[in-house]
Amino acid sequence: MNASKLILASGSPRRRELLTRAHIDFEVVQSGLEEIREAHEGARDYALRMAREKALAVARNHPTRLVLAADTVVECEGEILEKPIDAPDAARMLTALSGRTHTVVTAFAIASNGEVAAHQAVTSRVTFRTLSPEEIASYIATGEPFDKAGAYGIQGVGGGFISQVEGSRDNVMGLPTEEVIAALREHGID
Repeated sequence: MNASKLILASGSPRRRELLTRAHIDFEVVQSGLEEIREAHEGARDYALRMAREKALAVARNHPTRLVLAADTVVECEGEILEKPIDAPDAARMLTALSGRTHTVVTAFAIASNGEVAAHQAVTSRVTFRTLSPEEIASYIATGEPFDKAGAYGIQGVGGGFISQVEGSRDNVMGLPTEEVIAALREHGID
């Protein structure tokens, strides 16, 4: 095993896909941390804290390795929309997003030698077209909403709900690739 290879502290298939597309050599080691928002936290602070905690949790067991972690948070009109717990929760979220613009914050952190070496939060604004109750029910039946913040994935069927994205589409997918690549270069990974 290459000791210099990056560790991705995430089980997200979307993050793996984005790093693979960027031709970055990495292995996956999940942090196992439970994502719990503190009462006072907004989307940006929550995403940054979770990214830092995930990176540090994995870095503790791999002290000589560079660890990348990320967290994505969806916020609509002041409400944080996490991963839905069931179909009614997904329907509630998708109804809230219907016909509105919301914010997607993805934060990433890079840890090395037991410390966070870099971290950043990137924001994109996403506008949904108006969705019918039938569209929402049909989408929920696909199962796609259940492992995604805000109950949708831009890279899947849910991408058809989006009428506009201001900012990075990769960020909405779960990793602000441009910013991550720049930070990794600063830490010796090309």
